[in-house]
Amino acid sequence: MKYRRLGKTELKVSVIGVGAWQFGGEWGQSFTSQEVKRLLDRARDLEINLIDTAECYGDHLSEALIGQAVEKERASWIIATKFGHKFPRPFERIEQWSPQEVLQQLEASLKALRTDTIDLYQFHSGTDEVFAQDDLWTMLNRQVQAGKIRYLGLSLSSRIDNVYQTERAVQVGASVIQVVYNRLDRTPEERVLPLCREQDLGVLARVPLASGLLSGKYQPGMVFTQEDDVRSHQDQADLQRRLQRVQEIQQNEVPAGMAMAPWALAWCLQHPAVTAVIPGCKTVEQVETNASAADLELVYSDHPQALPK
Repeated sequence: MKYRRLGKTELKVSVIGVGAWQFGGEWGQSFTSQEVKRLLDRARDLEINLIDTAECYGDHLSEALIGQAVEKERASWIIATKFGHKFPRPFERIEQWSPQEVLQQLEASLKALRTDTIDLYQFHSGTDEVFAQDDLWTMLNRQVQAGKIRYLGLSLSSRIDNVYQTERAVQVGASVIQVVYNRLDRTPEERVLPLCREQDLGVLARVPLASGLLSGKYQPGMVFTQEDDVRSHQDQADLQRRLQRVQEIQQNEVPAGMAMAPWALAWCLQHPAVTAVIPGCKTVEQVETNASAADLELVYSDHPQALPK
């Protein structure tokens, strides 16, 4: 495994992390505590040390499963979670952004994760309006001083340009930016990633496999039919366009004999602003495949300043 400094923080994170949205039950599978422990034990064996979850992956369900799995090895893990929402039922979110609501979410996350401190606490896909609450950031920085949070971050929305928040990250005390970035969605290269480099912000690339499309398992015409799989709720015409693009990428860019999933993760890691990727996993085999990307050295001429950090 390889490790990188996460922005201005003192954290050294594995370049491959574990994204944990799937543990909340919205990706076509429910998980038991034993299954989550098996996945995270294997990740730890492979020297992965970063887990990213959220308050609304289930009603703190993903956090609770992680807390049970890592409680005895808490010091081995860097745990990132998020705030800003309540989970009433699958595929629905209620936004909760007041300082008091967020403080309640923080306490619930600490309890679910069975920890005294959250390593990275992230503003979760909020608008610029809710971001611009001085009282919210004052409260959160007090929690940093109190030791309940080590570092603050921003998990940026995929629905806005995110420049306003990225430019002001340091002002509110944030050290890390999480953003959707993968071979199908390169929008952050235009403004967000250069801003992160300028401010020495750590970058976590989420959805690095484009919701599994860049795993290479799915061909054009594939339809996701499970009601408990978030991909069945996406625009199907757009999904087919993306699958067609994946097929073209696999044929024209992925080296012969190389599996597409680790290639796609390594592709993200070659951008000099990206610290780590946080792909999801449902099986031990997927954990192993994801981890193997750390060994790949890929450099692309179409990457802006395409050299490893």
